[in-house]
Amino acid sequence: MADRLDFGNFDYVIAGGGTAGCVLANRLSADPDVTVLLLEAGGKDNWVWLHIPAGYLFCIGNPRTDWCFKTESEPGLNGRSIHYARGKVLGGCSSINGMIAMRGQARDYDEWAAMTGDPRWSWDRVLPVFKASEDYWRGADALHGAGGEWRVERQRLHWDLLDRFAEAAQQAGIPATDDFNRGNNAGVGAFEVNQRNGIRWSAAKAFLRPALDRPNLKLAIEASIDRLEIADGRVTGVLFSVKGQPARASARIETVLASGAIGSPAILQRSGIGPAAHLRSLGIPVVLDAPGVGGNLQDHLQLRMIYKVDGVVTLNKRAGSLFGKAMMGLEYALFRRGPLAMAPSQLGVFAHSGPEAATPDLEYHVQPLSLEKFGDPLHAFPAFTASVCDLRPASRGSVRLVSADPAVAPAIAPRYLSDPADRARAAKALRLTRRIVSQPALAPFHPQEYLPGPSFQSEEELARAAGDIGTTIFHPVGTCRMGRADDPEAVLDPELRLKGLGGLRVIDASIMPTLTSGNTNTPTVMIAERGAALMKDARKAAPRV
Repeated sequence: MADRLDFGNFDYVIAGGGTAGCVLANRLSADPDVTVLLLEAGGKDNWVWLHIPAGYLFCIGNPRTDWCFKTESEPGLNGRSIHYARGKVLGGCSSINGMIAMRGQARDYDEWAAMTGDPRWSWDRVLPVFKASEDYWRGADALHGAGGEWRVERQRLHWDLLDRFAEAAQQAGIPATDDFNRGNNAGVGAFEVNQRNGIRWSAAKAFLRPALDRPNLKLAIEASIDRLEIADGRVTGVLFSVKGQPARASARIETVLASGAIGSPAILQRSGIGPAAHLRSLGIPVVLDAPGVGGNLQDHLQLRMIYKVDGVVTLNKRAGSLFGKAMMGLEYALFRRGPLAMAPSQLGVFAHSGPEAATPDLEYHVQPLSLEKFGDPLHAFPAFTASVCDLRPASRGSVRLVSADPAVAPAIAPRYLSDPADRARAAKALRLTRRIVSQPALAPFHPQEYLPGPSFQSEEELARAAGDIGTTIFHPVGTCRMGRADDPEAVLDPELRLKGLGGLRVIDASIMPTLTSGNTNTPTVMIAERGAALMKDARKAAPRV
């Protein structure tokens, strides 16, 4: 340890400055009697493209702001390995994501309450937590918060094509809605986004920046976590490196992992906490045999159907000329409006795959643009993309170390479409998209299916097509899930404490027992708010000696 820089002792050490870490740093340091250290492996959020909403195009896949993970070769994706973006910057994924403000459905949280045996995770109990964080353009009412830090606004642009798609969805039997955060989500309507006046609103801006002048909060960036320090059955701090310099920090009360569904299980495994046989195979001494660490990986697989159109404006056309690009830039510079202010998806649809689904189990992200894959240029022809994902997949994957070296990325294996139910639902989703697009509202634009193509018709053909066009929509969760005390696969108890060792909580999207029915960033804010409150309550119940 002598060659390590000693950062000192803090009451709380938080490993991860993403969405959850920013919330935790703010809430815990609000008490002037405690000291907090926040460690973030990425850099500052001071690059211009982190703030212009369309900048996600330059941030995802860029090693400056993205860990640039790759999945293993996925059988369900017909052998493909796909890019797996995770934020590598203050604010984490909230600094590079699609900005969609989405809580999920009431049934998600009621399921969590049943799986954990803790009613505090039910919809009725988490709704006030959501509202306390939020600042809605709608103002405060029974469902929406006002005055919180997490700004939610309408998008600042309009596309005739998306209006027609919304009409087509209604003609196909899907009702219109003006709010996807009521607890059911059924319908077609515009997504609301985490922006303030046309500028991305990340967790770093909302929660961390206002707290950075507090003398009891210390931030270290480019601080890569090696492993936890453990003594006498308790986590006592972390070993890490800052800009290549080995370092350590101690936590008097608790250490918190907030490194996400990929980072948190990897840190636990490097620390000897995980499936014992796997750790031994890598030469890692086993501290705690915890078989659930790194398991239960769940993610939303989006099936990107693309349709060529004519007679209507798409982003492909607007961005396809120097003049168009110049006008887009001018519109944003003068008014903070237009395509540069847009999230990747503007129109959403929540639909039922069949009568057996009690609540919507499919979500669409509809975009007035198209490209072969993320990172490629827009197509030269006018087109739109209707991406549809199975909200509650049955398939389960894993995150496993391949080396004890923290510089080596773990093996990420989502196992998309490995469950027959998911393959069947994928086929239904593709058929529903075709039914929507065939409605009269879109007929004037002569939509022609470009991907996957009309030749795919049978159940088997559609399942294969789903494997060809499917890709992540960047919602990995569940790899350190909470659960009941007698659940051997649960990594955490319902208060987010590691089962089997003291002094450690995990507070991020990895704690979800099941995937929320929608985008996952806002639920992560709620989890961090709940986790911070649990930590404060524990400190009051057992004050520091």
